[in-house]
Amino acid sequence: MADFKRRTLLLSSGKQIKLFGNSIAIGKSLEIGEGYAPNIFSCMQEGTSEKPTSTVSNPHKITVEEMMELADYNIQLWMDLKSAVRKHGLNSPKLFNSEVVH
Repeated sequence: MADFKRRTLLLSSGKQIKLFGNSIAIGKSLEIGEGYAPNIFSCMQEGTSEKPTSTVSNPHKITVEEMMELADYNIQLWMDLKSAVRKHGLNSPKLFNSEVVH
């Protein structure tokens, strides 16, 4: 199973992909990229002392139900991508959601 350590995506094949950020994102088009800005829900480190304080940043005041909806949405996109890869392979533009690809 893939793992993500020190800004490196480690795949079970042994391949390592260096990334600039600390997350991977999928869009409605099923294109994959790096998610640079943790601006919806994140853990913030505050303070410069020896023991910094961690707090949750939730600027949109997302509720538990909304978080579950957001998680389900992203899980569905990843499942759609897996299905499209099985159907079309990795070299076919047909695997992407043509309605939203620019």
